[in-house]
Amino acid sequence: MTAMNEVDVLTAFIEEGYQISPEAVELICSHCSPKELINHVLETIDISVLVIGIEHLDLGSFGSDVSNIVTLQSSMPISSFVVSDQDSLCDNPLTILSDISDNSTCVGEYVEFVQYFRNRYSKLSDIIRSRVNARPIESLKKNRSVSSSVGRRGTGEQSEISIIGMISNIKSTSNGHKVLEVEDPTGTFSVLVRTADKELFELATHLVLDEVVGFTGTLTNDGKLMIVQKIILPDLPNTMSRKGGTHGKAILTSDVHIGSSTFLEEPWEHFIEFLKGNTDNEALADISREVRYLLIAGDLVDGIGIYPGQEKELNIQDIYDQYKRAAEYCEEIPKHIRIVISPGNHDAVRQAEPQPKLPERIRADFPDNVTFVGNPAMVDLDGARVLLYHGRSIDDLVAAVPGVSYHAPTKGMVEMMKFRHLSPIYGSRVSIAPEKQDHFVLNQVPDILHCGHVHTIGVEWYKNVLLINSGTWQSQTEFQKRMNVVPTPAQVPVVDLSTFKTTILRFDE
Repeated sequence: MTAMNEVDVLTAFIEEGYQISPEAVELICSHCSPKELINHVLETIDISVLVIGIEHLDLGSFGSDVSNIVTLQSSMPISSFVVSDQDSLCDNPLTILSDISDNSTCVGEYVEFVQYFRNRYSKLSDIIRSRVNARPIESLKKNRSVSSSVGRRGTGEQSEISIIGMISNIKSTSNGHKVLEVEDPTGTFSVLVRTADKELFELATHLVLDEVVGFTGTLTNDGKLMIVQKIILPDLPNTMSRKGGTHGKAILTSDVHIGSSTFLEEPWEHFIEFLKGNTDNEALADISREVRYLLIAGDLVDGIGIYPGQEKELNIQDIYDQYKRAAEYCEEIPKHIRIVISPGNHDAVRQAEPQPKLPERIRADFPDNVTFVGNPAMVDLDGARVLLYHGRSIDDLVAAVPGVSYHAPTKGMVEMMKFRHLSPIYGSRVSIAPEKQDHFVLNQVPDILHCGHVHTIGVEWYKNVLLINSGTWQSQTEFQKRMNVVPTPAQVPVVDLSTFKTTILRFDE
């Protein structure tokens, strides 16, 4: 019998990127052949299981196809490791691929709104047009008389036509059908999705205002309405392959809310100690040694005046003092770890998105290993492309799309991928600045989309893009209690940059 302790078992599953319950760990440790049992589990993993529990250890298959999450408790602090001389910042290169900072052209004039929507339509329609032969909406109106004569019942089959338009209105008929009004630069037209086409109708229930979509169908006899037979989203291509990247680990987090009375200072300090290698947990120490990047996707501090009565929930009343405290925490993080910080709706930048990086007065307090970017921003981490977006549009998607909720934030992120747009709904909860270019369109497909804002953690794969919502470092606020939002604080996704397998470390216990 070869004995194994809990650290050995946890490490075995961490290296493969899987989650396992404490009870299952204990059972494997007590098994007469723990190594053989672990190998059997890893070799026969079923794609439907995310968390390996006791009930799975007697089955023939275990595992996960998507997020590959491991939950691990931290133990702080006893020993630390020494960073070698070669582990310097230059070993962890960073390239900013896209960022609104210093490139904003918006002054709020009418013509800018026109330019913004035309740019959105142009970018997204080009993606759809590569998959369908669409015609301008204006041509449908010109040919109504022809459609009417050719399309009459008994005079021949109606031919399919395709259009690409931005959705300007969504309504339901008395029979429950969906009627969407769509427009392109040449005109507007109405399309109908019937309840009898169940799969098509289900897809239509996920469509939102201002989204650019392709429709294929036939015209009614009077030529005034299209009966939809196919809906074409911009979406990610099905041929995308899952790539392997560089080496080491990237930690993704957000919504720290330093300065709030509900900021979880002790777990956050445990997290900092983990980054420094101060832990008696061998598995945690091994992970810590491999950390190359730390990405913070907005709401680094709690801010001032974000909502009525906020001053009653602050421990630090001055926003500059909040950022100085955040800078002090960053000073404690080993200098070989490159830190990337983008803003959120609680940060000291304009509320309208896209948001520029934090101002120089604030940036000056932070150490040299911190890089500031806007929101959203695409960065390259030594070959791995990560799109940081704070995720405020999830509020809009929760209200508009069935199945999207604060408890399942990655469902909203999946919709972003399908829309090829981070914030498709204009004029709702998210204030969007009408820039000449729509910076929310996903021209470049990331390897990882990293969001925050909703304070709940989630990990999911969609067409070989890793979607991560990184939770929070703030306990439940009074506002969240009223909204029945239950946060998942002090949990940290760690991504292996060679495989993109994700581990979740817990610092809340």
